[in-house]
Amino acid sequence: MVSLMKVKKEYWFLFFFLLCSFVSVQAQYVWKNPQEQDVPVIRGRAWQHDLQGSYDRLPSKAQEKVRKAVWDLSQQSAGLSVAFYSNSPEIKVKYVVKGNRGMVHMPVTGVSGVDLYATDKNGRSRWCAAKYVFGDTITYTYRGLTYEDSSNKGYEYELFLPLYNTVSFLEIGVREDAFFQFIPVSKEKPLVIYGTSIAQGACASRPGMAWGNIIHRELEHPVVNLGFSGNGKLEKEMFELLAEIDAQLYLIDCLPNMVGADTAVIADRVVEGVRILRARSNAPILLVEHSGYMNEYTSKSTEVSYRAANKQLHNAYDALIKDQIAGVYYLTKEDIGLSMDAMVEGVHPNDLGMQQYADSYIKKIKEVLKEKGGEIATTIPCKQQRDPYDWMARHEQVLALNSVSAPEIVMIGNSIIHYWAGEPFHSRQNGGKAWEKLFKGREVHNLGFGWDKTENVLWRIYHGELDGFRAKTVFLLIGTNNLPFNSDNEIIDGIVCVAKAIRERQPSAQLRILGILPRKEMEDRIRKINAELQNQLAEMSVTYIDLAPVLTKEKGRIDLSLFLDGLHPNEKGYERIADVLSAFL
Repeated sequence: MVSLMKVKKEYWFLFFFLLCSFVSVQAQYVWKNPQEQDVPVIRGRAWQHDLQGSYDRLPSKAQEKVRKAVWDLSQQSAGLSVAFYSNSPEIKVKYVVKGNRGMVHMPVTGVSGVDLYATDKNGRSRWCAAKYVFGDTITYTYRGLTYEDSSNKGYEYELFLPLYNTVSFLEIGVREDAFFQFIPVSKEKPLVIYGTSIAQGACASRPGMAWGNIIHRELEHPVVNLGFSGNGKLEKEMFELLAEIDAQLYLIDCLPNMVGADTAVIADRVVEGVRILRARSNAPILLVEHSGYMNEYTSKSTEVSYRAANKQLHNAYDALIKDQIAGVYYLTKEDIGLSMDAMVEGVHPNDLGMQQYADSYIKKIKEVLKEKGGEIATTIPCKQQRDPYDWMARHEQVLALNSVSAPEIVMIGNSIIHYWAGEPFHSRQNGGKAWEKLFKGREVHNLGFGWDKTENVLWRIYHGELDGFRAKTVFLLIGTNNLPFNSDNEIIDGIVCVAKAIRERQPSAQLRILGILPRKEMEDRIRKINAELQNQLAEMSVTYIDLAPVLTKEKGRIDLSLFLDGLHPNEKGYERIADVLSAFL
Protein backbone atom coordinates (compact mmCIF):
# COMPACT_ATOMS: atom_id res chain seq x y z
CA MET A 1 0.00 0.00 0.00
CA VAL A 2 2.83 2.37 0.91
CA SER A 3 4.62 1.42 -2.26
CA LEU A 4 1.49 2.12 -4.38
CA MET A 5 0.97 5.52 -2.75
CA LYS A 6 4.62 6.33 -3.35
CA VAL A 7 4.23 5.49 -7.06
CA LYS A 8 1.11 7.66 -7.33
CA LYS A 9 2.87 10.51 -5.57
CA GLU A 10 5.82 10.29 -7.95
CA TYR A 11 3.41 10.13 -10.92
CA TRP A 12 1.59 13.29 -9.89
CA PHE A 13 4.90 15.03 -9.24
CA LEU A 14 6.09 14.11 -12.74
CA PHE A 15 2.76 15.22 -14.25
CA PHE A 16 2.93 18.56 -12.39
CA PHE A 17 6.55 19.07 -13.49
CA LEU A 18 5.71 18.39 -17.15
CA LEU A 19 2.69 20.68 -16.97
CA CYS A 20 4.77 23.51 -15.52
CA SER A 21 7.42 22.91 -18.15
CA PHE A 22 4.79 23.07 -20.89
CA VAL A 23 3.37 26.32 -19.52
CA SER A 24 6.89 27.70 -19.24
CA VAL A 25 7.66 26.86 -22.87
CA GLN A 26 4.38 28.39 -24.03
CA ALA A 27 5.11 31.56 -22.07
CA GLN A 28 8.27 32.07 -24.08
CA TYR A 29 6.22 33.09 -27.13
CA VAL A 30 4.33 36.27 -27.91
CA TRP A 31 1.46 35.69 -30.36
CA LYS A 32 0.32 38.14 -33.04
CA ASN A 33 -2.91 38.00 -35.05
CA PRO A 34 -2.85 39.71 -38.49
CA GLN A 35 -6.57 40.43 -38.17
CA GLU A 36 -6.11 42.54 -35.07
CA GLN A 37 -3.82 45.22 -36.53
CA ASP A 38 -4.67 48.91 -36.95
CA VAL A 39 -3.71 48.88 -40.63
CA PRO A 40 -4.18 46.15 -43.29
CA VAL A 41 -1.32 43.65 -43.27
CA ILE A 42 -2.80 40.80 -45.34
CA ARG A 43 -1.25 40.97 -48.79
CA GLY A 44 -2.76 39.75 -52.06
CA ARG A 45 -6.26 41.16 -51.59
CA ALA A 46 -7.67 43.77 -53.95
CA TRP A 47 -10.34 44.62 -51.39
CA GLN A 48 -9.27 45.24 -47.80
CA HIS A 49 -12.77 46.05 -46.56
CA ASP A 50 -16.30 44.63 -46.95
CA LEU A 51 -15.05 41.12 -46.24
CA GLN A 52 -17.10 38.40 -44.57
CA GLY A 53 -14.31 36.02 -43.66
CA SER A 54 -10.87 36.58 -42.23
CA TYR A 55 -9.02 35.66 -45.40
CA ASP A 56 -11.54 36.10 -48.25
CA ARG A 57 -10.38 37.18 -51.72
CA LEU A 58 -13.63 38.83 -52.90
CA PRO A 59 -15.70 41.49 -51.10
CA SER A 60 -19.07 40.63 -49.55
CA LYS A 61 -20.98 42.39 -52.34
CA ALA A 62 -19.63 39.82 -54.81
CA GLN A 63 -21.69 37.05 -53.22
CA GLU A 64 -24.79 38.34 -55.00
CA LYS A 65 -22.88 38.94 -58.22
CA VAL A 66 -20.86 35.79 -58.97
CA ARG A 67 -21.86 32.13 -59.13
CA LYS A 68 -21.89 30.21 -55.85
CA ALA A 69 -18.94 28.07 -56.93
CA VAL A 70 -16.82 31.18 -57.50
CA TRP A 71 -17.92 32.70 -54.21
CA ASP A 72 -17.09 29.55 -52.26
CA LEU A 73 -13.64 29.32 -53.85
CA SER A 74 -12.98 32.99 -53.11
CA GLN A 75 -12.94 32.13 -49.41
CA GLN A 76 -9.84 30.01 -49.94
CA SER A 77 -6.65 31.95 -49.22
CA ALA A 78 -4.70 31.33 -52.46
CA GLY A 79 -2.14 34.08 -53.07
CA LEU A 80 -2.59 35.72 -49.68
CA SER A 81 0.40 36.36 -47.44
CA VAL A 82 1.51 38.23 -44.34
CA ALA A 83 4.83 40.05 -44.06
CA PHE A 84 6.69 41.06 -40.91
CA TYR A 85 10.09 41.91 -39.46
CA SER A 86 11.59 39.73 -36.76
CA ASN A 87 14.92 38.68 -35.32
CA SER A 88 13.48 35.74 -33.43
CA PRO A 89 15.50 32.49 -33.53
CA GLU A 90 12.18 30.63 -33.46
CA ILE A 91 8.94 31.45 -35.25
CA LYS A 92 5.71 29.51 -34.85
CA VAL A 93 2.54 29.65 -36.89
CA LYS A 94 -0.71 28.15 -35.62
CA TYR A 95 -3.92 28.25 -37.61
CA VAL A 96 -7.24 26.54 -38.30
CA VAL A 97 -8.68 25.62 -41.70
CA LYS A 98 -12.23 24.56 -42.58
CA GLY A 99 -11.79 22.20 -45.54
CA ASN A 100 -10.11 18.90 -46.33
CA ARG A 101 -6.39 18.89 -45.62
CA GLY A 102 -5.24 17.41 -48.94
CA MET A 103 -6.33 16.08 -52.33
CA VAL A 104 -5.51 12.92 -54.26
CA HIS A 105 -3.23 14.77 -56.68
CA MET A 106 -1.99 17.61 -54.44
CA PRO A 107 -0.14 17.25 -51.12
CA VAL A 108 -1.38 18.46 -47.77
CA THR A 109 1.48 20.97 -47.62
CA GLY A 110 0.16 22.65 -50.80
CA VAL A 111 -3.56 22.46 -50.07
CA SER A 112 -3.42 23.46 -46.41
CA GLY A 113 0.18 24.35 -45.57
CA VAL A 114 1.95 27.66 -45.14
CA ASP A 115 5.35 28.69 -46.51
CA LEU A 116 7.87 31.16 -45.02
CA TYR A 117 10.55 33.15 -46.85
CA ALA A 118 13.09 35.59 -45.43
CA THR A 119 14.74 38.58 -47.11
CA ASP A 120 18.12 39.63 -45.72
CA LYS A 121 19.57 43.14 -45.44
CA ASN A 122 20.87 43.02 -49.03
CA GLY A 123 17.55 41.97 -50.55
CA ARG A 124 18.41 38.29 -51.00
CA SER A 125 15.54 35.81 -50.59
CA ARG A 126 15.93 32.80 -48.29
CA TRP A 127 13.49 29.88 -47.82
CA CYS A 128 12.79 28.65 -44.28
CA ALA A 129 12.25 25.00 -43.33
CA ALA A 130 9.72 23.98 -40.68
CA LYS A 131 8.46 21.09 -38.64
CA TYR A 132 4.69 20.85 -39.02
CA VAL A 133 1.77 19.04 -37.41
CA PHE A 134 -1.62 18.81 -39.11
CA GLY A 135 -4.20 18.48 -36.36
CA ASP A 136 -7.40 20.36 -35.58
CA THR A 137 -5.02 23.29 -35.17
CA ILE A 138 -2.16 23.18 -37.68
CA THR A 139 1.24 24.27 -36.41
CA TYR A 140 4.42 25.15 -38.29
CA THR A 141 7.56 25.60 -36.18
CA TYR A 142 10.68 27.30 -37.57
CA ARG A 143 13.66 26.72 -35.28
CA GLY A 144 17.33 27.61 -35.48
CA LEU A 145 16.80 30.80 -37.48
CA THR A 146 20.04 32.77 -37.77
CA TYR A 147 20.84 36.28 -38.95
CA GLU A 148 23.85 37.73 -40.74
CA ASP A 149 24.08 40.83 -38.59
CA SER A 150 22.98 42.17 -35.23
CA SER A 151 20.15 44.31 -36.61
CA ASN A 152 17.42 44.69 -34.03
CA LYS A 153 14.81 44.18 -36.74
CA GLY A 154 16.30 40.98 -38.10
CA TYR A 155 14.94 39.96 -41.51
CA GLU A 156 11.83 40.72 -43.50
CA TYR A 157 9.65 37.60 -43.55
CA GLU A 158 6.70 36.73 -45.76
CA LEU A 159 4.32 33.93 -44.84
CA PHE A 160 2.30 32.51 -47.76
CA LEU A 161 -1.08 31.06 -46.79
CA PRO A 162 -2.81 27.83 -47.94
CA LEU A 163 -3.69 27.55 -51.63
CA TYR A 164 -6.82 25.42 -51.39
CA ASN A 165 -8.29 25.89 -47.95
CA THR A 166 -10.20 28.46 -45.92
CA VAL A 167 -8.28 29.92 -42.98
CA SER A 168 -10.55 30.81 -40.06
CA PHE A 169 -7.87 31.67 -37.49
CA LEU A 170 -4.12 32.35 -37.62
CA GLU A 171 -1.48 33.62 -35.19
CA ILE A 172 2.27 34.06 -35.49
CA GLY A 173 4.43 33.50 -32.42
CA VAL A 174 7.96 34.71 -31.70
CA ARG A 175 10.23 34.50 -28.66
CA GLU A 176 9.14 37.00 -26.05
CA ASP A 177 12.51 38.76 -26.10
CA ALA A 178 12.51 39.10 -29.91
CA PHE A 179 11.52 41.98 -32.16
CA PHE A 180 8.33 41.63 -34.21
CA GLN A 181 6.54 44.10 -36.47
CA PHE A 182 3.94 43.52 -39.17
CA ILE A 183 4.57 45.26 -42.51
CA PRO A 184 1.54 47.16 -43.85
CA VAL A 185 0.13 46.37 -47.28
CA SER A 186 1.93 48.34 -50.00
CA LYS A 187 0.36 51.24 -51.87
CA GLU A 188 1.93 49.93 -55.09
CA LYS A 189 -0.51 48.86 -57.81
CA PRO A 190 -0.82 45.06 -58.07
CA LEU A 191 -0.54 42.52 -60.85
CA VAL A 192 -4.01 40.97 -61.03
CA ILE A 193 -4.46 37.34 -62.07
CA TYR A 194 -7.83 36.00 -63.23
CA GLY A 195 -7.68 32.29 -63.92
CA THR A 196 -8.35 28.66 -63.12
CA SER A 197 -7.12 25.97 -60.73
CA ILE A 198 -3.64 26.37 -62.23
CA ALA A 199 -3.65 30.02 -61.22
CA GLN A 200 -5.10 29.16 -57.82
CA GLY A 201 -2.10 26.91 -57.23
CA ALA A 202 -2.84 23.32 -58.27
CA CYS A 203 -0.70 21.30 -57.88
CA ALA A 204 2.18 23.06 -56.12
CA SER A 205 3.83 21.16 -53.27
CA ARG A 206 3.74 24.24 -51.02
CA PRO A 207 2.25 27.76 -51.34
CA GLY A 208 5.48 29.51 -52.32
CA MET A 209 5.68 27.35 -55.45
CA ALA A 210 2.35 28.45 -56.99
CA TRP A 211 3.28 30.40 -60.12
CA GLY A 212 1.56 33.57 -58.95
CA ASN A 213 3.52 33.46 -55.71
CA ILE A 214 6.77 32.79 -57.60
CA ILE A 215 6.11 35.91 -59.68
CA HIS A 216 5.49 37.88 -56.50
CA ARG A 217 8.65 36.52 -54.86
CA GLU A 218 10.90 37.19 -57.84
CA LEU A 219 9.52 40.53 -59.09
CA GLU A 220 8.27 41.67 -55.66
CA HIS A 221 5.25 43.38 -57.13
CA PRO A 222 1.99 42.92 -55.22
CA VAL A 223 -0.02 40.11 -56.82
CA VAL A 224 -3.77 39.53 -56.51
CA ASN A 225 -4.70 35.90 -57.20
CA LEU A 226 -8.25 35.51 -58.49
CA GLY A 227 -7.80 31.95 -59.69
CA PHE A 228 -10.89 29.78 -59.14
CA SER A 229 -10.55 26.05 -59.57
CA GLY A 230 -12.72 24.89 -62.48
CA ASN A 231 -14.45 28.28 -62.59
CA GLY A 232 -12.29 30.68 -64.57
CA LYS A 233 -15.02 31.17 -67.14
CA LEU A 234 -14.30 34.69 -68.50
CA GLU A 235 -17.61 35.87 -67.06
CA LYS A 236 -18.83 39.43 -67.31
CA GLU A 237 -19.43 39.61 -63.56
CA MET A 238 -15.81 38.84 -62.83
CA PHE A 239 -14.53 41.39 -65.35
CA GLU A 240 -16.70 44.02 -63.67
CA LEU A 241 -15.05 43.18 -60.36
CA LEU A 242 -11.61 43.23 -61.96
CA ALA A 243 -12.34 46.70 -63.33
CA GLU A 244 -12.71 47.99 -59.76
CA ILE A 245 -9.06 47.20 -59.07
CA ASP A 246 -6.46 49.88 -59.71
CA ALA A 247 -4.11 47.38 -61.33
CA GLN A 248 -0.63 47.69 -62.72
CA LEU A 249 -1.29 44.79 -65.10
CA TYR A 250 -4.14 42.33 -65.71
CA LEU A 251 -3.24 38.70 -66.48
CA ILE A 252 -6.19 36.80 -68.04
CA ASP A 253 -5.47 33.05 -67.96
CA CYS A 254 -8.81 31.21 -68.12
CA LEU A 255 -8.56 28.93 -71.16
CA PRO A 256 -7.99 25.64 -69.26
CA ASN A 257 -11.62 26.03 -68.08
CA MET A 258 -12.91 26.94 -71.56
CA VAL A 259 -12.31 23.76 -73.57
CA GLY A 260 -15.14 21.68 -75.01
CA ALA A 261 -18.59 23.31 -75.14
CA ASP A 262 -17.30 26.62 -73.71
CA THR A 263 -14.78 27.14 -76.53
CA ALA A 264 -17.38 28.75 -78.77
CA VAL A 265 -17.89 31.70 -76.40
CA ILE A 266 -14.20 32.49 -75.72
CA ALA A 267 -13.77 35.23 -78.33
CA ASP A 268 -16.97 37.08 -77.42
CA ARG A 269 -16.33 36.91 -73.69
CA VAL A 270 -12.72 38.07 -74.02
CA VAL A 271 -13.62 41.04 -76.22
CA GLU A 272 -16.43 42.05 -73.86
CA GLY A 273 -14.22 41.58 -70.82
CA VAL A 274 -11.39 43.69 -72.22
CA ARG A 275 -13.83 46.45 -73.11
CA ILE A 276 -15.16 46.40 -69.54
CA LEU A 277 -11.62 46.79 -68.22
CA ARG A 278 -10.78 49.53 -70.70
CA ALA A 279 -13.82 51.55 -69.65
CA ARG A 280 -12.29 51.89 -66.19
CA SER A 281 -8.55 51.33 -66.56
CA ASN A 282 -5.60 52.00 -68.86
CA ALA A 283 -3.54 49.20 -67.29
CA PRO A 284 -2.01 46.75 -69.78
CA ILE A 285 -3.87 43.47 -70.30
CA LEU A 286 -2.10 40.17 -70.98
CA LEU A 287 -4.15 37.43 -72.67
CA VAL A 288 -2.76 33.96 -72.09
CA GLU A 289 -3.21 30.84 -74.18
CA HIS A 290 -3.94 27.36 -72.85
CA SER A 291 -0.56 25.86 -71.87
CA GLY A 292 -1.52 22.46 -73.31
CA TYR A 293 -1.60 18.93 -71.90
CA MET A 294 1.30 16.57 -71.32
CA ASN A 295 -0.43 13.72 -73.15
CA GLU A 296 -1.15 15.66 -76.32
CA TYR A 297 1.30 13.53 -78.30
CA THR A 298 -0.47 10.32 -77.30
CA SER A 299 -4.03 11.69 -77.53
CA LYS A 300 -5.01 13.63 -80.62
CA SER A 301 -8.38 14.66 -79.19
CA THR A 302 -6.61 16.29 -76.24
CA GLU A 303 -4.44 18.36 -78.54
CA VAL A 304 -7.41 19.38 -80.71
CA SER A 305 -9.37 20.62 -77.66
CA TYR A 306 -6.81 23.11 -76.39
CA ARG A 307 -5.76 24.28 -79.87
CA ALA A 308 -9.38 25.13 -80.65
CA ALA A 309 -9.54 27.23 -77.47
CA ASN A 310 -6.29 29.00 -78.32
CA LYS A 311 -7.55 29.79 -81.82
CA GLN A 312 -10.60 31.50 -80.35
CA LEU A 313 -8.43 33.54 -78.00
CA HIS A 314 -6.24 34.68 -80.86
CA ASN A 315 -9.35 35.66 -82.82
CA ALA A 316 -10.33 37.87 -79.89
CA TYR A 317 -6.85 39.37 -79.75
CA ASP A 318 -6.92 40.13 -83.49
CA ALA A 319 -10.32 41.81 -83.13
CA LEU A 320 -9.08 43.98 -80.26
CA ILE A 321 -5.98 45.03 -82.19
CA LYS A 322 -8.12 45.80 -85.26
CA ASP A 323 -10.33 48.01 -83.10
CA GLN A 324 -7.18 49.76 -81.83
CA ILE A 325 -7.70 48.80 -78.19
CA ALA A 326 -4.40 49.89 -76.66
CA GLY A 327 -2.24 47.99 -74.21
CA VAL A 328 -3.32 44.43 -75.01
CA TYR A 329 -0.57 41.79 -75.03
CA TYR A 330 -0.45 38.07 -75.78
CA LEU A 331 1.34 35.03 -74.29
CA THR A 332 1.36 31.83 -76.34
CA LYS A 333 1.54 28.18 -75.36
CA GLU A 334 4.97 28.09 -76.96
CA ASP A 335 6.06 31.07 -74.84
CA ILE A 336 5.05 29.16 -71.71
CA GLY A 337 6.89 26.09 -72.98
CA LEU A 338 6.05 23.44 -70.39
CA SER A 339 8.28 20.38 -70.61
CA MET A 340 7.04 16.77 -70.71
CA ASP A 341 7.41 16.17 -66.97
CA ALA A 342 5.94 19.50 -65.87
CA MET A 343 2.51 18.23 -64.81
CA VAL A 344 1.16 15.89 -62.15
CA GLU A 345 -1.60 14.15 -64.12
CA GLY A 346 -1.23 15.81 -67.49
CA VAL A 347 -3.33 18.86 -66.54
CA HIS A 348 -2.00 20.63 -63.43
CA PRO A 349 1.64 21.74 -63.10
CA ASN A 350 3.93 20.24 -60.51
CA ASP A 351 6.69 22.43 -59.01
CA LEU A 352 8.75 22.13 -62.21
CA GLY A 353 5.79 23.25 -64.27
CA MET A 354 4.98 26.07 -61.88
CA GLN A 355 8.53 27.40 -62.21
CA GLN A 356 8.41 27.17 -66.01
CA TYR A 357 5.01 28.87 -66.00
CA ALA A 358 6.34 31.67 -63.78
CA ASP A 359 9.53 32.10 -65.82
CA SER A 360 7.55 32.70 -69.01
CA TYR A 361 5.27 35.16 -67.25
CA ILE A 362 8.18 37.04 -65.67
CA LYS A 363 9.87 37.45 -69.04
CA LYS A 364 6.67 38.88 -70.53
CA ILE A 365 5.86 41.06 -67.52
CA LYS A 366 9.30 42.65 -67.64
CA GLU A 367 8.74 43.41 -71.32
CA VAL A 368 5.29 44.93 -70.76
CA LEU A 369 6.31 46.97 -67.69
CA LYS A 370 9.67 47.99 -69.18
CA GLU A 371 11.73 46.36 -66.45
CA LYS A 372 14.70 45.34 -68.54
CA GLY A 373 17.40 45.40 -65.89
CA GLY A 374 20.54 43.45 -66.69
CA GLU A 375 22.66 40.41 -65.86
CA ILE A 376 25.14 41.87 -63.36
CA ALA A 377 24.44 42.74 -59.73
CA THR A 378 24.38 46.52 -60.26
CA THR A 379 21.58 46.16 -62.83
CA ILE A 380 19.41 43.57 -61.05
CA PRO A 381 16.79 45.37 -58.94
CA CYS A 382 16.67 44.45 -55.26
CA LYS A 383 15.66 45.83 -51.89
CA GLN A 384 17.98 46.59 -48.97
CA GLN A 385 17.85 47.19 -45.23
CA ARG A 386 21.40 48.16 -44.31
CA ASP A 387 20.71 51.38 -42.37
CA PRO A 388 18.78 51.86 -39.09
CA TYR A 389 15.90 53.67 -40.84
CA ASP A 390 13.02 51.62 -42.30
CA TRP A 391 13.80 51.39 -46.04
CA MET A 392 10.43 49.92 -47.06
CA ALA A 393 8.54 52.41 -44.90
CA ARG A 394 10.33 55.27 -46.66
CA HIS A 395 9.45 53.73 -50.04
CA GLU A 396 5.79 53.69 -49.00
CA GLN A 397 6.09 57.31 -47.83
CA VAL A 398 7.33 58.27 -51.30
CA LEU A 399 4.39 56.48 -52.97
CA ALA A 400 1.95 58.18 -50.62
CA LEU A 401 3.53 61.61 -51.16
CA ASN A 402 3.45 61.20 -54.94
CA SER A 403 -0.24 60.27 -54.81
CA VAL A 404 -1.23 63.57 -53.17
CA SER A 405 1.39 65.94 -54.58
CA ALA A 406 2.94 65.74 -58.06
CA PRO A 407 6.57 66.92 -57.90
CA GLU A 408 8.07 69.41 -60.30
CA ILE A 409 11.59 68.29 -59.35
CA VAL A 410 12.74 64.85 -58.19
CA MET A 411 16.03 64.20 -56.41
CA ILE A 412 17.06 60.52 -56.58
CA GLY A 413 20.03 59.03 -54.78
CA ASN A 414 21.61 57.60 -51.65
CA SER A 415 22.26 59.07 -48.19
CA ILE A 416 23.87 62.20 -49.71
CA ILE A 417 20.43 63.10 -51.10
CA HIS A 418 18.45 61.45 -48.29
CA TYR A 419 20.06 63.53 -45.53
CA TRP A 420 20.14 66.80 -47.47
CA ALA A 421 16.55 67.97 -46.71
CA GLY A 422 13.04 67.96 -48.18
CA GLU A 423 10.05 65.61 -48.23
CA PRO A 424 9.56 62.89 -47.19
CA PHE A 425 11.09 64.50 -44.10
CA HIS A 426 13.80 62.80 -42.07
CA SER A 427 15.00 63.85 -38.63
CA ARG A 428 18.56 64.16 -39.95
CA GLN A 429 19.04 67.08 -42.36
CA ASN A 430 22.59 68.16 -43.12
CA GLY A 431 21.87 70.91 -45.62
CA GLY A 432 18.47 72.42 -44.92
CA LYS A 433 19.45 76.01 -45.66
CA ALA A 434 21.01 75.14 -49.01
CA TRP A 435 17.95 73.06 -49.96
CA GLU A 436 15.56 75.86 -49.10
CA LYS A 437 17.60 78.42 -51.04
CA LEU A 438 17.85 76.16 -54.11
CA PHE A 439 14.25 74.93 -54.27
CA LYS A 440 12.25 77.71 -52.61
CA GLY A 441 8.71 77.84 -53.99
CA ARG A 442 9.07 74.57 -55.94
CA GLU A 443 7.48 71.17 -55.32
CA VAL A 444 10.47 68.88 -54.80
CA HIS A 445 10.45 65.25 -53.66
CA ASN A 446 13.49 63.69 -52.04
CA LEU A 447 13.94 60.11 -53.29
CA GLY A 448 17.28 59.65 -51.55
CA PHE A 449 17.67 56.46 -49.49
CA GLY A 450 20.62 55.91 -47.17
CA TRP A 451 22.98 53.07 -48.20
CA ASP A 452 21.34 52.66 -51.62
CA LYS A 453 23.30 51.17 -54.48
CA THR A 454 22.31 51.38 -58.15
CA GLU A 455 20.34 48.13 -57.91
CA ASN A 456 18.31 49.47 -54.99
CA VAL A 457 17.38 52.65 -56.87
CA LEU A 458 16.40 50.48 -59.83
CA TRP A 459 14.04 48.48 -57.58
CA ARG A 460 12.38 51.64 -56.33
CA ILE A 461 11.88 52.95 -59.85
CA TYR A 462 10.39 49.64 -60.98
CA HIS A 463 8.06 49.76 -57.97
CA GLY A 464 6.32 53.01 -58.67
CA GLU A 465 8.36 55.92 -57.32
CA LEU A 466 8.33 57.70 -60.69
CA ASP A 467 4.81 56.71 -61.76
CA GLY A 468 1.65 58.80 -61.90
CA PHE A 469 3.14 62.24 -62.52
CA ARG A 470 5.25 64.22 -65.00
CA ALA A 471 8.28 65.92 -63.52
CA LYS A 472 10.04 68.87 -65.10
CA THR A 473 13.52 67.90 -63.85
CA VAL A 474 15.03 64.72 -62.37
CA PHE A 475 18.45 64.69 -60.69
CA LEU A 476 20.27 61.40 -60.08
CA LEU A 477 23.26 60.92 -57.75
CA ILE A 478 24.16 57.27 -57.16
CA GLY A 479 27.12 54.89 -57.20
CA THR A 480 29.27 55.67 -54.16
CA ASN A 481 27.89 52.74 -52.16
CA ASN A 482 28.81 50.36 -54.98
CA LEU A 483 32.49 51.31 -54.77
CA PRO A 484 33.49 48.70 -52.12
CA PHE A 485 31.62 45.89 -53.88
CA ASN A 486 31.74 46.35 -57.66
CA SER A 487 34.18 47.02 -60.48
CA ASP A 488 34.31 50.36 -62.25
CA ASN A 489 32.52 48.99 -65.32
CA GLU A 490 29.82 47.38 -63.18
CA ILE A 491 29.16 50.70 -61.46
CA ILE A 492 28.97 52.57 -64.76
CA ASP A 493 26.61 49.96 -66.19
CA GLY A 494 24.44 50.28 -63.10
CA ILE A 495 24.19 54.07 -63.32
CA VAL A 496 23.40 53.92 -67.05
CA CYS A 497 20.74 51.26 -66.40
CA VAL A 498 19.10 53.49 -63.78
CA ALA A 499 19.25 56.49 -66.14
CA LYS A 500 17.46 54.47 -68.85
CA ALA A 501 14.78 53.38 -66.39
CA ILE A 502 14.20 57.01 -65.39
CA ARG A 503 14.02 58.09 -69.01
CA GLU A 504 11.39 55.42 -69.80
CA ARG A 505 9.15 56.54 -66.94
CA GLN A 506 9.77 60.28 -67.21
CA PRO A 507 10.35 60.79 -70.95
CA SER A 508 9.61 64.51 -70.93
CA ALA A 509 11.72 65.39 -67.88
CA GLN A 510 15.13 67.04 -68.08
CA LEU A 511 17.38 64.30 -66.73
CA ARG A 512 20.51 65.49 -64.89
CA ILE A 513 23.07 62.86 -63.91
CA LEU A 514 25.53 63.92 -61.19
CA GLY A 515 28.95 62.33 -61.19
CA ILE A 516 29.87 60.37 -58.05
CA LEU A 517 31.02 62.88 -55.43
CA PRO A 518 34.70 62.86 -54.49
CA ARG A 519 35.34 60.60 -51.51
CA LYS A 520 38.28 60.50 -49.13
CA GLU A 521 41.08 58.23 -50.42
CA MET A 522 39.01 57.26 -53.48
CA GLU A 523 39.38 60.44 -55.52
CA ASP A 524 41.43 58.96 -58.36
CA ARG A 525 39.17 55.96 -58.87
CA ILE A 526 36.05 58.10 -58.81
CA ARG A 527 37.54 60.54 -61.29
CA LYS A 528 38.20 57.66 -63.69
CA ILE A 529 34.66 56.26 -63.29
CA ASN A 530 33.09 59.67 -63.83
CA ALA A 531 35.09 60.28 -67.00
CA GLU A 532 33.90 57.02 -68.56
CA LEU A 533 30.36 57.58 -67.28
CA GLN A 534 30.27 60.96 -69.01
CA ASN A 535 31.37 59.32 -72.27
CA GLN A 536 28.60 56.72 -72.11
CA LEU A 537 25.91 59.23 -71.16
CA ALA A 538 26.83 61.34 -74.18
CA GLU A 539 24.80 58.94 -76.29
CA MET A 540 21.67 59.59 -74.20
CA SER A 541 19.51 62.70 -73.97
CA VAL A 542 20.76 63.59 -70.49
CA THR A 543 22.95 66.26 -68.92
CA TYR A 544 26.04 65.21 -66.99
CA ILE A 545 27.05 67.43 -64.07
CA ASP A 546 30.53 67.26 -62.53
CA LEU A 547 30.56 68.52 -58.93
CA ALA A 548 34.17 67.60 -58.20
CA PRO A 549 35.65 71.04 -59.04
CA VAL A 550 33.69 72.74 -56.24
CA LEU A 551 34.35 69.99 -53.66
CA THR A 552 38.10 69.38 -54.11
CA LYS A 553 41.39 71.23 -53.63
CA GLU A 554 44.79 70.83 -55.27
CA LYS A 555 45.47 67.60 -57.17
CA GLY A 556 41.78 66.70 -56.94
CA ARG A 557 41.92 65.82 -53.24
CA ILE A 558 38.67 66.14 -51.31
CA ASP A 559 38.18 69.40 -49.39
CA LEU A 560 37.45 67.99 -45.93
CA SER A 561 36.12 71.34 -44.72
CA LEU A 562 33.06 70.69 -46.94
CA PHE A 563 32.29 67.24 -45.53
CA LEU A 564 31.19 65.69 -42.27
CA ASP A 565 33.10 62.44 -42.66
CA GLY A 566 34.90 62.43 -46.00
CA LEU A 567 31.73 61.26 -47.74
CA HIS A 568 28.67 63.25 -46.66
CA PRO A 569 28.65 67.02 -47.29
CA ASN A 570 28.06 69.47 -44.46
CA GLU A 571 25.97 72.61 -44.84
CA LYS A 572 28.83 74.43 -46.56
CA GLY A 573 29.31 71.52 -48.95
CA TYR A 574 25.63 71.46 -49.83
CA GLU A 575 25.79 75.21 -50.50
CA ARG A 576 28.52 74.54 -53.08
CA ILE A 577 26.41 71.81 -54.67
CA ALA A 578 23.29 73.99 -54.70
CA ASP A 579 25.15 76.81 -56.44
CA VAL A 580 26.03 74.46 -59.30
CA LEU A 581 22.59 72.85 -59.58
CA SER A 582 20.79 76.19 -59.66
CA ALA A 583 21.90 76.61 -63.27
CA PHE A 584 20.12 73.36 -64.25
CA LEU A 585 16.65 73.96 -62.85
